[in-house]
Amino acid sequence: MADDYRRQDFELERRIFELDNKCACLRAEKQDDDYLQNASTILEKLKSFYRQGGESFNLSKLLQDYTQVILDITFYEENQLVDQEFPEDSAPFKIQQLLQDLTEPEVLVARLTPGQEVQSVLGTELLECLYWRRGALLYMYCHTLHQRKQWIKKNKDTFIKCIQEGVRYLMRMLQVRNTVKLNDGVVLHDSATASILSEGIFSDTHLLTMMYIGEMCFWAVKYEDCSSDSTEHKEDGLQFRDIGTQILNKYVHACEGPLQGQGWNTENAKEILSILQ
Repeated sequence: MADDYRRQDFELERRIFELDNKCACLRAEKQDDDYLQNASTILEKLKSFYRQGGESFNLSKLLQDYTQVILDITFYEENQLVDQEFPEDSAPFKIQQLLQDLTEPEVLVARLTPGQEVQSVLGTELLECLYWRRGALLYMYCHTLHQRKQWIKKNKDTFIKCIQEGVRYLMRMLQVRNTVKLNDGVVLHDSATASILSEGIFSDTHLLTMMYIGEMCFWAVKYEDCSSDSTEHKEDGLQFRDIGTQILNKYVHACEGPLQGQGWNTENAKEILSILQ
């Protein structure tokens, strides 16, 4: 058991110092970036922990801090890609690299804490954020590609695969928390709150995730319907029309019901639904 802890400790320590080198290089580009500064601060705390001999060992807390560093650094890198409008030559490789980085915390948890659920180690919010960030990155990429009509004509399969992967990540984000069942002895004095929670909507990000899924499903249906091999896509992949319809109906119901007057627009969602249904 002691050997296992030392092995786990060494692997995480190695990754922390590797990430510290990466953060330092990025900060040389933009010293005043808030996200890189936050990542650097956490990394200094983690390095200090190891320099002091790693006493009071708490693997879960170390993995949580490490995950936050990943989220901060990749956010900076994502913003660079967005500002550059996802260059055709370099964006595919960079996106795969970012997706791999954002998947690493889950991989480390599985490797270093066998038998424990990722959610119990990282916590609900961090796990949601990991799925959200991967899905949102692919949404932004697909949103840019959607405007490159000539590119899509030549790379339709790649486009559909990006959408499929993005939708899966966003659906996983929505599934991290269990919906609140109103017959489970849960007492909610606000009926609007009860209605929202029963649909699995716990934050503005959950609502935005629904809209992203709806848009991506619409893009997929649009190009699948125009594709000569659309049957193959539908057999192997997601049922985009059904998923988009279900998610956007929930979105519209929430925004025009309990959240009416809170600034959420449903016009685009309704327009997409009129095509999907």
